[in-house]
Amino acid sequence: MAFLGTAVWRVFGYRHPLGPLCRARCYSVQSEFTTEKSVPYAKTLKQEDGLSGPTKPLPRAADAVVIGGGSLGCQTLYHLCKMGMTNVVLLERDRLTAGTTWHTAGLLWQLRPSDTEVELLAHTRRVVSSELEAETGLETGWIQNGGLFIASNKQRLDEYKRLMSLGKVYGIESHVLSPAETKELYPLMNVKDLYGTLYVPKDGTMDPAGTCTTLSRAATARGAMVIENCPVTGIQVQTDHMGVRRVKAVETDFGTIETPCVVNCAGVWATKLGKMVGVNVPLIAMHHAYVVTERIEGIQNMPNVRDHDASVYLRLQGDALSVGGYEQNPIFWDEVSDKFAFSLFNLDWDVFMQHIEGAINRVPALEQTGIKSTVCGPESFTADHKPLMGEAPEVRGFFLGCGFNSAGMMLGGGCGKELAHWIIHGRPEKDMYGYDIRRFHHSLTNNNRWIRERSHESYAKNYSVVFPFDEPLAGRKMRKDPFHQVTFLYFDVLDYDYYGAYGIPTHSDYKYNQLLGKEYTFDFPPHHDTIRDECMTCRKAVAVFNMSYFGKFYLTGPDAKKAADWLFTADVNKAPGSTVYTCMLNEKGGTESDLTVSRLEPGPAHLPLTPESNGDAYYMAVGGGVAQHNWSHIRTVLQDKGFICTLTDHSEDMGMISIQGPKSRDLLQEVLDTDLSNEAFPFSTHKIVTAAGHKVRAMRLSFVGELGWELHIPKDSCLPVYRAVIDAGAKHGVRNAGYRAIDSLSIEKGYRHWHADLRPDDTPLEAGLAFTCKMKTSIPFLGRKALESQKAEGLRRRIVCFTIDEKVPMFGLEAIFHNGVPVGHLRRAEFGFAINKTIGYGYIRNPDGGVVSPDFIRSGEFTLERMGVVYKAKAHLKSPFDPENKRVKGIYSTD
Repeated sequence: MAFLGTAVWRVFGYRHPLGPLCRARCYSVQSEFTTEKSVPYAKTLKQEDGLSGPTKPLPRAADAVVIGGGSLGCQTLYHLCKMGMTNVVLLERDRLTAGTTWHTAGLLWQLRPSDTEVELLAHTRRVVSSELEAETGLETGWIQNGGLFIASNKQRLDEYKRLMSLGKVYGIESHVLSPAETKELYPLMNVKDLYGTLYVPKDGTMDPAGTCTTLSRAATARGAMVIENCPVTGIQVQTDHMGVRRVKAVETDFGTIETPCVVNCAGVWATKLGKMVGVNVPLIAMHHAYVVTERIEGIQNMPNVRDHDASVYLRLQGDALSVGGYEQNPIFWDEVSDKFAFSLFNLDWDVFMQHIEGAINRVPALEQTGIKSTVCGPESFTADHKPLMGEAPEVRGFFLGCGFNSAGMMLGGGCGKELAHWIIHGRPEKDMYGYDIRRFHHSLTNNNRWIRERSHESYAKNYSVVFPFDEPLAGRKMRKDPFHQVTFLYFDVLDYDYYGAYGIPTHSDYKYNQLLGKEYTFDFPPHHDTIRDECMTCRKAVAVFNMSYFGKFYLTGPDAKKAADWLFTADVNKAPGSTVYTCMLNEKGGTESDLTVSRLEPGPAHLPLTPESNGDAYYMAVGGGVAQHNWSHIRTVLQDKGFICTLTDHSEDMGMISIQGPKSRDLLQEVLDTDLSNEAFPFSTHKIVTAAGHKVRAMRLSFVGELGWELHIPKDSCLPVYRAVIDAGAKHGVRNAGYRAIDSLSIEKGYRHWHADLRPDDTPLEAGLAFTCKMKTSIPFLGRKALESQKAEGLRRRIVCFTIDEKVPMFGLEAIFHNGVPVGHLRRAEFGFAINKTIGYGYIRNPDGGVVSPDFIRSGEFTLERMGVVYKAKAHLKSPFDPENKRVKGIYSTD
């Protein structure tokens, strides 16, 4: 008998589990998993494996083909059918759940530090706990035994309290328990080292095989086909008359299925499917394991446990426990074969022992408990620990549903529904940008070093406290802007050291890491005063911001004006030299982007500042973090509408600095060769000017609510122009300022931040951006009909600004209450230094389902809940800072 106790392991030196169930488990999977060398993904399974061919004849054609019979594949198939697309096929190379799904723990935790993920998890729970059984009469294996989050220190409990506050908005019951209350709930638990716990009674456990079987039966009952033992050998792609690559068919050794849509739900094999059509799938496979114990007296009906600080989870499995977790030295699975390597020796006990030790500390009875079986298989992980979803930018009709970082079961229902909606309607219902493959810059999705480093760090930090201002150490310095060597480098970022794993020496005296460590707090961070100084310099003098990460695109060609009219909510067809702040929407009226669009003079090319154009031409500056998303959105719209125009990306060819503050005009008048007066250079205009002998495009704009200009500069001219600005600004008190200052300044002025308080599920009307929409004209634009309907019906949700008097930090996700009733949560919050208050923005609903009118906002009492503590809040219909917009016009009071 092998016991979990560390002393026993070390004395007897067991390197593999013992016990009759383990032998039965391994016997049952031998036909699926062998220790063969890697073979091609598409290799036909051998006759001696007992798999003679597909379980059904292949159809000639299908509206969509889902590849992969795990959680995501089955959930996507099911939801496609529920939404009316029933001529669909699921192809599984082996048997359902034979990939990474078979060895999942099947845990479902309802609370996550993301409103979207909370909603996705809620849908999964509904599907597996009630909807599937009601529809099919079959049980999925759902067990509602609750979840218990362990906190060994105050910071960890604060993190859980943030989740608790968010959960109240969604009606998720949770309770903070003392160590004594925890002991009463879970008598076998050691609570001597506990600070507290968070108990979520309606968390639970899913059965992978039961769930996927029931999903497939429900889908086939609606007309879908599920074909097992049918590996995919190729995917055909055709190029249409506009030069766009599109999916044409799926090839197997048993036939070809014509289809315009392929859904890659192949888990760790997703990269190999992507290569068939030239699509980059940036994920990596790692060993992921757990052990199942023998029977434990008294463990029945206990909640599942997550002890993040010990990096271990304890999943109830009848009268036993499954024990697993995440370590800092995971084993990379570099060769994922058609039938992945599996044996008793795959579980590396030197790596896994940390989880055993953590489990024994938490439940001491485990020290004398035997191991019944071990489970070890490959799991796919991504650079930011988020899935890869949506239509690939390289090939139309090729969708991703992979890279779920061991969360494919619990996110499967919600993500399967969103992916199905994406396929049918061209976009998901919810804000899925955090999962959208287009969130990654195209230069990184095939950068193996970046993928490996970032994926490792994501795995290693999976159980770390989620702090508001954390930053990765991995994958740095792989993209550098033109100012890299002279500005904003207050510290040196070193090559990734893998946290000392794999024999790589840990960096000593690593200043950047030390600075990050000081930011690990839910209080005001140590750099709060530095951010204040940067903000107040901008408000009182002048600051320089490096905005080179912005995307910079040109739109030209015969249909450029038609395209601009359709793409942009605002009327951008003003006189050349104008710059307009606008939005781009989807068909439902949701905001895909906010950006500035500048109308250009026709003429010869002087790249990168001016494209060649014989007619209409536009220059777009879009937020850098979402530039790839915007590029893909614009290109997709152009293709779908058949506009004849050219979209070119010059993001890497130009840098951009923004000079903002009351003294910005005085500073720049010494650097630029043009009159900067209000009359000569009005707000929302742009010009090609000379700066320190170099041609630049100057735009009079502000994202912080001050007088200011942006300088868009060719890459080779960036350093001399920057130095000229800094030299001229010395006597004006100029200083560099960073993105944290931008966050504070912009929220104080009431400006939106895309993907914080402005997302694809928010309309401009809800977001207070109706002024960006050309509703008073007759010009049609994408999303206009949805806005017209919403305006006629009245707003059922609306963004509101809140301030509190107490000097406490907020970061977003805090619950909003109106007369004691939850009505929403903060999307974004910062400290406003000019108004000396914490300020937050969130979307609220009327509890009775009615219109959220200005009168509703003015009436009643608003409160905000932060980590379980409630604060009185003041609601504002306008920004409390400079509500008359005088400062951007250069109008400053003299007092």
